Amino acid sequence: MKAAPRPCSIADTLALVGEKYSLLVLREISLGVRRFDRIARNTGAPRDILTTRLKRLVEAGILEKVPYSERPRRYEYRATTAGEELQPVLLTLMAWGDRHVNPANRPVLLEHSCGEVLSPRVVCACCGDEADTASLTPHVRAPGWTRTGPVES
Repeated sequence: MKAAPRPCSIADTLALVGEKYSLLVLREISLGVRRFDRIARNTGAPRDILTTRLKRLVEAGILEKVPYSERPRRYEYRATTAGEELQPVLLTLMAWGDRHVNPANRPVLLEHSCGEVLSPRVVCACCGDEADTASLTPHVRAPGWTRTGPVES
């Protein structure tokens, strides 16, 4: 029998938003694109797959479906608070891609309200220091697991 993988919030989150088109939907909504046809066009998602992804994001409470027309009945999609809290993930994913995938051709630049191009960082909310591998100490709380893997029995 195959051993169960490590319990992890990253894995649980990826189960909801880790599929390519789900993240691209969140990108589009963060850019202000909220209607199905425009989301389909801008993501390149096949309509049936996009329908499934949007339904799952709504069911997970990441997006909400809001009517914008009664005749015919049409909807747009908006980020909930949970969806808006994914914005830093998208920003850091984009920044990583700009550095490691498209360093010579950044397709989108985001200007911060200070007037400069955004360069996102992950910092500790308490002290303001940057959070990187060297500054973090994992404390594994999942029963039967250590930092390096399952407890040997």
